[in-house]
Formats: sequence, structure tokens, C-alpha cells
Amino acid sequence: MVSFNSSTNRPFLLTGFPGLEDSHPVISILFCALYLIAFLGNSAILVVIRVEESLHAPMYLFLSMLAASDLGLCASTLPTLLQLFWFNVPEIAFDACLTQMFFIHVFSLMESGILLAMAFDRYVAISNPLRYTTILTNATIAKIGVGILMRAVAVIFPVPFLIKRLAFCKSNVLSHSYCLHPDIIKLSCSDYRINSIYGFVILLITFGLDSVLILLSYLKILITVLGIASREEQFKALNTCVSHICAVLLVYVPMLGVSIIHRFGKHAPAVVHIIMGYVYLLVPPVLNPVVYCIKTREIRTRILGNLLKM
Repeated sequence: MVSFNSSTNRPFLLTGFPGLEDSHPVISILFCALYLIAFLGNSAILVVIRVEESLHAPMYLFLSMLAASDLGLCASTLPTLLQLFWFNVPEIAFDACLTQMFFIHVFSLMESGILLAMAFDRYVAISNPLRYTTILTNATIAKIGVGILMRAVAVIFPVPFLIKRLAFCKSNVLSHSYCLHPDIIKLSCSDYRINSIYGFVILLITFGLDSVLILLSYLKILITVLGIASREEQFKALNTCVSHICAVLLVYVPMLGVSIIHRFGKHAPAVVHIIMGYVYLLVPPVLNPVVYCIKTREIRTRILGNLLKM
């Protein structure tokens, strides 16, 4: 059996939609439209929050972090997707694949951490509104942002080196048009249990822990809101959380769907796995700015105002 490792520089082969290779240029139009929406929407949020001093509040600063991580996620996957769908070039170098995998997973973990920080932001704003801006100062928010980045980099940093120790057999065809850790290690003909266990531990201490803490935050928010006498004030308080709840669902529901498909849908058509992979990576960056523009009046009015001035 032929095997290789990183020293041989044998490329991996990306996969689009098997059997529809001739239609890839047409399919790419949909992907380009989605990426364009994601780039324009998240860039608009970043620019508006940067320019408008009235939006330099904790809620919007965390939103700008979310928009930045969404842009990073899109920028990490777009080059190989265009390379495959536009130019029909499936090869990606071993080290380039590991680099792309690193950034995809870092930005995904950052997104989860930012959503947790935004849940804490909503809890402080509702439970202790008088001290909201003194608790979440700009310095504190900056430290939280740096902590989220450092956590993501620290837990993903060993992954490329764990992959480099593996030998890879004759098959070098990936399941997607981008590189993911589970997809890469499945091609190895050596024992990859350490990689698999480490990946599972990463999921537990990041997405798993974050989701539990987000849920606890909203339980405490609900208890606080129920203690408010006025129904109108209850509705007003909960309404400030709607955008964030939508963002959480947009990240965790596709991720749960992908996990279920990978674990229990082994006999499902390959196209189902491929589509779920794109849903997981593209739905949050595309829909997050749409949700925040619809549900957050301050963002919506300022974006529309700047567009009308053009």
C-alpha cells in the first residue's frame, strides 16, 4: 500500500458535487451570491459600528467581533471553492490544506466564544442595567476578545502537528471543497485515535461548554425578566435578546445537523453530507447580518441612512 506524509508534499483532492462536475460553473453562481451577501453584510456592520460613535456600546462591539469572525470564515473557504468550481483545479497542497483547516476551525471556535460573550452581555444588560457600561468597559471587552482569540488558537494549534505525524494511504480525496480535521484524518492509514480523541475533547471544551453556559445565561435572564412587574417591560427586555438567540440557532442548529449526519447518516447520499457541510459554514455568515439588520433598529437605520447618502 502506498503511503505518504507531509514530507512528500502529495496534494489532497477537493470534491465539489460528484456527478455534477460539468455544472460546477453554474452552481458557483449560487455560492458567489451567498459569499457576496456575507461579505457585504458583515462589512457594512463593521463599517457602521466603526463610524457611528453612538454604536460604541458593548452589544455592538461584540457584534463587530461576530461580523469579523464571519468574514474570516468566508475568506478561509472561498479560495479553494472558487479554485474548484471556476477553474476545475481540485488539487490542494498538503501544507496549504492544513493551513486552511487551521483558520476554518479557529474562526468557528471564535464564533462560538463570541456568542457566549454576547449572552453574558445580554445578562448584564438586563439584570444590572445601571452598572452595564461600568462592568463591560471597552478595556474589558478588548480583553474578552483577546481571550476568545487566544483560546481558539491554543486549542487548534496542536492539530496540524498531530496530522503531520500520520501516514496517508492511496486515497487522498477529501469530501468537500475545503479542508476539515475529521475529513483529513479519515484518509490516514495509520492510527489516528489520538487525533479523533483530541478533536472530541475540543468540541466538549468549546462548543459543548459554550452552549451550556449560553443556556444557563438565558435561564438567568428569563428568571430576571419574570421578576419584572410590567408585561411591556418584560417584552422589551426579551426583545433585545431576539437577534442573539437567532445567531445562536444559526450556528448551533447546522452544527448539530452536521454531527447527526456524520454519526447516524453514514448510508445517506454523499450529496446530503456535502450540502450540510456548506450549510454549516455558510448559513451563519450569510444570515447573521440579515438578522441583525432586521431586528436591530440602530444598525438598520444607519446602514439605510448611509446607503441613501451615496
